[in-house]
Order: sequence, then C-alpha cells, then structure tokens
Amino acid sequence: MVFIIQLPVVMSLEGHGTETSSSEIKTTSCYAADTSKLPIEGTVKSYQSIKNDAEQMGMTEPVQEYGVPQQKRTAKIHDFCFGIPYGGLVLSGSFVGFIFSKNPTTLSTGVLFGGALLALSTLSLKIWRQGKSSLPFILGQAVLSAALLWKNFQTYLLTKKLFPTGFFAIISAAMLCFYSYVMISGGNPPPKKLKATEHHSS
Repeated sequence: MVFIIQLPVVMSLEGHGTETSSSEIKTTSCYAADTSKLPIEGTVKSYQSIKNDAEQMGMTEPVQEYGVPQQKRTAKIHDFCFGIPYGGLVLSGSFVGFIFSKNPTTLSTGVLFGGALLALSTLSLKIWRQGKSSLPFILGQAVLSAALLWKNFQTYLLTKKLFPTGFFAIISAAMLCFYSYVMISGGNPPPKKLKATEHHSS
C-alpha cells in the first residue's frame, strides 16, 4: 500500500521537476537571446542618434578637407604692367602732338591725363608691394581711360584722322577692357613673399 501511494507522488515530483527545468531552460535561453541582441540594438541606436545630430547641424557628408587653404581669385596680370606704359604713352603723345599741331590744348590734356595715369599706376604698384588692395587705383585708371576713349573718339569723328586721335581711341578702348578684366577677376595677385607667408602660417 505504501509503494502504490508513493509512486504517484514521486512521478508527480519528477514531472514537476521536469516542468521546472524546462521552464528554466526556456527562461535562460530567452535571456541569452535578449542579451545577445543588446549590443547590436545599442549600436544601431547610437548610430542613428549621431546621424540625426549630424543632419540637424548640416554635417551629413563632410566634403571639404581641412587644412587645405582656398586660394583667392585674382587676375593673371597686374594693372600697372600695362598702366605705366599706357600713361607714359599718353604723356609723350601729348608732347609730340603739340610739336606738330602747336595746340596748347593738346599738350594740357595729354599732360593731365598722362600724368594722372602714371601717378595712379605708380601708387597701385606701391600699395601692391605692401600687400594691400589697389582696386581704387585700378578703378581710377579705368575712368581716365574711358574719358580718353570718349574724347579721342569724338575728335576722330570730326577730323577723320587715324593718327593720333584714332590710334589713342583704340589704345584707350583696349586699356578700358584690360582694367575691367582686372577688377572683375578680383584685383592684382598678391606678391610672392605674401603668398609664402600665408602658406607657412596655414
């Protein structure tokens, strides 16, 4: 009688133990699976948070390379390279015109415009050597060349003489285009010493 009564108890105990062990195995396996997923989910979340922060700051794709200085846009040639010869040509042309025409107006006009062009070109060279912008002097030379173009063109229409009025009108038009190019391009290129200094400082 005792054996028959104990058998179901043992079986029930064994069955309970089996159920407990299986539930523990399931819990352990689920915990292990959840634990294995944690690093991946944390990495994905951290990457998404960094990406969202970068998009808000406008830094989605950094294209610019740091440490590379951007060169300033300038003209290929200086204004005084042609400005000084142009002023000298206008000044000397006024003396030649006065010798042949004996007209003091020609001399005074040539001296005024030629001297002003030479002065502005020389000042532009001096300011350029100091590493400063010489755009005001380039603009002044452009205005004087435009005035000479207009004056010589009007005289050419009246006299129909190719020399000297027609010649100076063509030269003045070419110089006006040159000064316009220098100003549109950003002015004179910096001196070589200033370039080397900027390169070493960067």
